[in-house]
Amino acid sequence: MFVHTVFFWLQHPESQDDHTALQAGLETLKAITEISAAYIGTPAETRRPVIDHSYDFSLTFVFTDKAAHDIYQAHPVHLVFVDKCAHLWERVQIYDAVS
Repeated sequence: MFVHTVFFWLQHPESQDDHTALQAGLETLKAITEISAAYIGTPAETRRPVIDHSYDFSLTFVFTDKAAHDIYQAHPVHLVFVDKCAHLWERVQIYDAVS
């Protein structure tokens, strides 16, 4: 299993239009068939010292293996998402894990 988790910080977090646009863009990624499971969300209302809730959106995609992940990275839907939405974020942080 290959788990790909991405956190996004918006350039303009106060903009509802930017929130809506990024969420819509993220949702398009679910069409990529190599993704076995997809979770897209915003920070939960949990507050403890060990929790980072500074991001605006997160996604977690599960793939069967690294090969499926690599197909996703080069997939036209993913490339269009980056092209259309990259201007919305200030920072992106990625964590990949295997089991």
